[in-house]
Amino acid sequence: MAEKLRLGIPKGSLQDATIALFKRAGWNIYADGRSYFPSIDDKEIECMLIRAQEMARYVEHGVLDAGLTGIDWVVESGLDVESVTTLTYAKQSRRKVRWVLAVPEGSGFEKAEDLEGKIIATELVETSKRYFASKGVNVKVEFSWGATEVKPPMLADAIVEVTETGSSLKANHLKIIDTVMESETHLIASKATLANVWKKQKIDQLATMLRGAIDAQSQVGLMLNVKRVDLDAVLAVLPALNSPTISQLSNSEWVAVNTILDEGIARDVIPRLKAAGGAGIVEYPLNKVVL
Repeated sequence: MAEKLRLGIPKGSLQDATIALFKRAGWNIYADGRSYFPSIDDKEIECMLIRAQEMARYVEHGVLDAGLTGIDWVVESGLDVESVTTLTYAKQSRRKVRWVLAVPEGSGFEKAEDLEGKIIATELVETSKRYFASKGVNVKVEFSWGATEVKPPMLADAIVEVTETGSSLKANHLKIIDTVMESETHLIASKATLANVWKKQKIDQLATMLRGAIDAQSQVGLMLNVKRVDLDAVLAVLPALNSPTISQLSNSEWVAVNTILDEGIARDVIPRLKAAGGAGIVEYPLNKVVL
């Protein structure tokens, strides 16, 4: 019987973003809302939907070989799993999320030390306890089953909650007074899995392609034609760290330039390339960038 890699896909807020990332990396995952076992177009992989909070446990216990989850939940669990690669994406954005200490506006609380003896509501209980202990502040940390933002001031004095933009906290009249930790998605695996040569190779394949899809999201390809006499001026416009590919065209006086650059600077670079002598400039999206 052929070996299979048992892969955990985070169920919940990260599910759709994870499936979209796999599609960009080359795998199609088909999730039926009624099943915890989505199909995937790779006969060497079996998928299972698992809450991100529980992923490290099932990976360490060997129920799963690997899985995707936030490093916050790995730290919270205290379990011994290996991080294969980081994958910075979240529900709404391509950046890290933060677990923040937030208090009601007008409460008078300005720092963690002001919460001595108070009640803190959070899903991230153990990490929050360690945070307050490191500051020598005695608080009562209570587990929150959800809707944590609505608990202050009646059910808790403050909360430790995850946020991407802070908009939900603001909508509930809460202000952030500190960051407890930052988190991003990791591909994790157990030590036993990584000791298996075939499974390690399969996980490395996943890591390479997922990482490539992540890296491609913030970059674009650029190609243009330029006369040889203007080539130095065009190259001077491109970011110093880029090494463009230069190809001879059928007309010996012209060359083609191909390069990759950050999407955020393309709008500034393209007009300058045109002014420097670039012609036929084309910007195009990238599926994967494997470094």
